[in-house]
Amino acid sequence: MPIDDPPAQDVAGRDGRPPGSDVPTWQDPARPVPARVADLLARMTLEEKVAQLYGVWVGADASGGGVAPHQHDLADPDLDLRELIAAGLGQLTRPFGTAPIAPAIGARSLAATQHEIMAAGRFRIPAVAHEECLAGFMTWGATVYPTALAWGASFDPALVERMATEIGAAMRSVGVDQGLAPVLDVTRDPRWGRTEETIGEDPYLVGTIGTAYVRGLQSTGIIATLKHFVGYSASKAGRNFGPVAAGPRELADDLLVPFEMAVRDGGVRSVMHSYTEIDGVPSAADASLLTDLLRTTWGFDGTVVADYFGVSFLELLHGVARSPAEAAGLALAAGVDVELPTVRCYREPLLDAVRSGEIREELVDLAAARVLRQKCELGLLDADWDPGPPANLDDIDLDPPEARATARTLAEESVVLLANSGTLPLPPEPRLALVGPLAADPMAMVGCYSFPSHVGSKHPDLSLGVEIPSVLDAIREELPRATVDHMAGCTVSDPDVSGIAAAVEVASRADVCVAVVGDRAGLFGRGTSGEGCDAEDLRLPGVQADLLEALLATAAPVVVVVLAGRPYALGAFADRAAAVVQAFFPGAEGGAAVAGVLSGRVCPSGRLPVSVPRTQGGQPTTYLAPKLGHRTKVSNLDPTPLYPFGHGLSYTRFRWSDLRVGGASVAADERLRIPTDGCVSVSLVVENTGDREGTDVVQLYLHDPVAQVTRPVVRLVGYARVPLEPGDARRVVFGVHADLSAFTGRDLRRVVEPGDLELRLSRSSAVPELVVPITLTGDERIVDHHRHLCAEVSFSEISLTAPVDAT
Repeated sequence: MPIDDPPAQDVAGRDGRPPGSDVPTWQDPARPVPARVADLLARMTLEEKVAQLYGVWVGADASGGGVAPHQHDLADPDLDLRELIAAGLGQLTRPFGTAPIAPAIGARSLAATQHEIMAAGRFRIPAVAHEECLAGFMTWGATVYPTALAWGASFDPALVERMATEIGAAMRSVGVDQGLAPVLDVTRDPRWGRTEETIGEDPYLVGTIGTAYVRGLQSTGIIATLKHFVGYSASKAGRNFGPVAAGPRELADDLLVPFEMAVRDGGVRSVMHSYTEIDGVPSAADASLLTDLLRTTWGFDGTVVADYFGVSFLELLHGVARSPAEAAGLALAAGVDVELPTVRCYREPLLDAVRSGEIREELVDLAAARVLRQKCELGLLDADWDPGPPANLDDIDLDPPEARATARTLAEESVVLLANSGTLPLPPEPRLALVGPLAADPMAMVGCYSFPSHVGSKHPDLSLGVEIPSVLDAIREELPRATVDHMAGCTVSDPDVSGIAAAVEVASRADVCVAVVGDRAGLFGRGTSGEGCDAEDLRLPGVQADLLEALLATAAPVVVVVLAGRPYALGAFADRAAAVVQAFFPGAEGGAAVAGVLSGRVCPSGRLPVSVPRTQGGQPTTYLAPKLGHRTKVSNLDPTPLYPFGHGLSYTRFRWSDLRVGGASVAADERLRIPTDGCVSVSLVVENTGDREGTDVVQLYLHDPVAQVTRPVVRLVGYARVPLEPGDARRVVFGVHADLSAFTGRDLRRVVEPGDLELRLSRSSAVPELVVPITLTGDERIVDHHRHLCAEVSFSEISLTAPVDAT
């Protein structure tokens, strides 16, 4: 309904209303967004503007069993919601994702809260309701999709975009406006507990997959929020919140690239600052990062929101502020628009500081304008906006069949076959010993940011809310004629070895032993993977290595299945195992996906998004290292991974042939010359020479042997999934611009440098198959954020009646 509030002068008329209209400019969707925001902002008091700059966590459990450290230390137990919302409210924090709640009840409760907020404020402005959505809408009863590391293993942006669209639709159906995903941190040290939330160790993979997620989520009207800007994953020793010593070149070329892609190519509407400090400057207080780079250089015009309690941490953990008011001033000046998850610094401390002149009101106006613009874009300022609840309240299904189908497909595509001596696929009627602490555990499928792990673990008597079959359940369904004997042998993390003997006895009677080991996701030490669950080293947790050693000493062939949130050192076992299968918390359909790979129903196509180390001390490292970061003669430590980034096997065979450059065949020693602002087309034919359908993943790497600064030996600049029936072939074409060779030079400007390069069509970062030598000619070019960020990929069908050059 129109609001009859005190008039404000504006270009539309003396009372802010267009001639002949009963609707103020700020409520009129026909008016330009900037005019609407300016009109509303001019009408608001300081208190009303500040009220748009914080959220409130009204559903937070105050019993002491909270989600995170400091949750209760920093929450005000005397918070009076009615008094708080009298001036308005910026955000509602996790109305669905804090405690178990049925969808219909949650939607009705959220609508009632929005009605209350609108009724209390002078302008009837609703709050933005946000939720976590990394592995699906994080609420009870919603589909649990594979976690982000599994997205990376799929190398399938289109499928991730489809998943995100389904997640967004579920959130919109109950009145949520904003999702806190995706995580675009690039894995630097897999000991970090939040490795499971990352997409991988390569910025190109992280950026392309993450941007696809942004597109999918925002296509439904949900605001996507990039996390965590920036450097969080590069902490020293992989410790959560640990200081970061990354230099400007590592930041620019490795850590910032995915965010740049998602801002420019994804059009993301929100960014969350990181908890971390980089070279002593906390991200929440870094104007060079949040304003100069993000807004001025990249042109981002959405909202920057605080990671939970991140503004308060400037005072309490980083020690760069003396008080909540000083923390508010630092964050606001840096460019943090919204304090989350609940208010501590951005209300009375900020108001007092503005009134006293310590903080300029213009900073409040800038942040409030960005918040109001976003609410305008969401339709929340329209005169006829109604919070609901939705009419089809009782028909809401947050775990529909189409979502389960997508979760199943993504899980199947993400399972990586690391090694296979021929034991897999399993025969249809084997006598199986299914052992290991995760064999019969549904929670082995879900990551830290799924509802069953994140919140449900605090409610042990509560059902999971969705069906999550374990590997044991799925194997019995997949191989109904198999004889399956199960024994856990040990737990994930306890030191008790008393059950290993019984597991060995079961394995000794079996045709094949399948050992399911890995992680249990949790929060802040309540698991072996997840936020605040950092690892001392990369050996399997607990006594799982002892279990594997005992099983490998039996006569039965042992298939090792690793369900984890990070890669673990498998060098002690891999050469004795009959097969090794890796899945990164593959979600509610993960058990069926793993069973499908074991049975052969699924032809594995996953590729490693992170390197798997050989020894627990040989890492941490990633493949993105210069020559001295790899094996050398000057150190006795060999960091060479057991399985490299991009590695993955199949049950069928693929042949690569007929390498062409610019549509023409090239001689083995021929070097192509292109200008530093030019581009080249590189293609090959991929043929399925096996007896079953399968999908190959062609990876394109750049090798820059000599540059003005040290460069990674290779880095990913393109990839393509190629599904093929037996005997079929397709030509895969990569359009590669010279910009993809750009790097940050000695003077910290990004340059395309003339000189020799190689484009390597590879099966992994360590296994090049076809090489295209290139020389970039002409002058050195300085490039910026408008440069080409991605290789173009296209396909054409191939007739195999004519022979191809089997280069």
